[in-house]
Amino acid sequence: MTDTVFILNGPNLNLLGTREPEVYGHDTLSDLEARAHQLGRKLGLSVDWRQTNSEGTMIDWIQEARTKASAVIINAAGYTHTSVAILDSLRAFDGPVVEVHLSNIHKREAYRRHSYVSEAADGVICGFGAIGYDFALQAVADRLGTTQESA
Repeated sequence: MTDTVFILNGPNLNLLGTREPEVYGHDTLSDLEARAHQLGRKLGLSVDWRQTNSEGTMIDWIQEARTKASAVIINAAGYTHTSVAILDSLRAFDGPVVEVHLSNIHKREAYRRHSYVSEAADGVICGFGAIGYDFALQAVADRLGTTQESA
């Protein structure tokens, strides 16, 4: 049986590739999704990739993960710095949680340096751009004990 990983992306990430590419890179969200599905297969994981601009939808998905996912990788974007509700929902999830940010939030504006999500995350990956999702999937595979397909 393949473990399912929810990869949840927050507000404005649908604009990747066009919104501040000097900060977030030139890859689109679709590019990142395709890459995640490909690596997930190699790691023995099924990727369920989602994006929303709505905090409530994000919370609903985290709650859904409680029964449908073995792990959550989350880039809550702007909600990272503001949402106690997302933190609370992540605390109710029993599997591994990895927080991802394309940019290094600690080198940016002061208000971006605090993360509510981090309080529930097993690990945080930031500042590596698109490859951060790869690192997160590899960490989840390690935590879940899935095996890589032979090349």
